[in-house]
This record gives sequence, structure tokens and C-alpha cells, in this order.
Amino acid sequence: MDPNTFPTKGNLILAKNSLALSRQGYELMDKKRNILIREMMNLVDQAKDIQTQIDETFRAAYAALQMANMEMGIAFVEQVSHTVPIENSIRIKTRSVMGTEIPLVEYDKNKNTPTYAYYSTRMSLDQAKAAFERVKELSIQLSMIENSAIRLANNIKKTQKRANALKNITIPKFEALTKDISNALEEKEREEFTRLKVIKRMKQSA
Repeated sequence: MDPNTFPTKGNLILAKNSLALSRQGYELMDKKRNILIREMMNLVDQAKDIQTQIDETFRAAYAALQMANMEMGIAFVEQVSHTVPIENSIRIKTRSVMGTEIPLVEYDKNKNTPTYAYYSTRMSLDQAKAAFERVKELSIQLSMIENSAIRLANNIKKTQKRANALKNITIPKFEALTKDISNALEEKEREEFTRLKVIKRMKQSA
């Protein structure tokens, strides 16, 4: 038998303190979960908006690319495409949201200098390049937001599990223990009171 369950005043204080801490822990977990849910829903809304922008920008980019192919020839446009440098400026950092490490992607946005001569190309190629650059930028943002939402969702599950354990197991356990010890101590006090009354009567009748 756990000595902490013995009906003593000391154990009653311990049980009450544990119950108070468990309730406080549940409230904190519940607040944390709500904050994480709001943050995740905000990210979901952002992701939807960015995905819409990507779809629209892709359509504009391909329309401009088709125009460039017609005006300058597919072979020439393909040749120009090989001069575009590989994106290697992406840096991934992290920030914390209620203990959840979520990615923060940074990259050099001022690397849009054309790799071809303006005099030898048409405006449609410039428009296609600008549109695809925008798609790249939006795709980076979307990947960061989607990854953040996934991490937050995982933390929400963990937080919910801990909150449920406190609410359904730990708190009821200490509530029952507090009640049992209180009832046992009250019963002891009644028995002691009755015993003292009996002793007093015996002394009076002696």
C-alpha cells in the first residue's frame, strides 16, 4: 500500500497540493492547445491563399513562356534557361511557438538580374522570368507554412493527450484520494470524540 494514501493530515495536504497542481497543469495545457490550434488555423488559411497565388502565377508564367517560345523559338528560350543559376541561397532557421520549433526560411531575393541581353530577347521572356521567380518565392513560403502546420498539428496531438490524461486520470485520482483521506480523518475524529465521551461518563459515574 502506498504510504501517501494513509489517512493522515500530512497526506491530506499532499493530496490537496497534488490536486491543485494537476488542475493548474490541465489549465495550462488547455491554453497551450488553444493557442497552437489558432496558430495552425492561421497557417492553414495562409497556405490556401498562397496556393491560389501560385496557381494564378503559374498560369501567367506559362502563358508568357508560350508567347516567348512563339516569338523567339523554343530552342533559343531553352538555351537561355540553361543560363539561369541554381538557387543556393536558401537558409533554414527556426522559431519557437509554445515550445514547437517551426522553420523560418530565408533566401536572397535580390538575385533577379537577367542572365541574357535585353536587346536579343522579347518582353514575353522577361514576363515569364518574373512570373517564375514569383512562383519560386511563393513555393518557398508555402513549404515553410505547410511544414510549420504539420509540426504544430503533431504538438497539438501531444498536448491534447497530456491534457486528457490530467483531466481523465490524474485529477480524478487525487480528487478521490483527497475525499477518501478527508472521510477517514473525519471518521477518526468522530470515533475519538465518542471515545472521550464514554470515558467522561465512566469517570462521572465512578
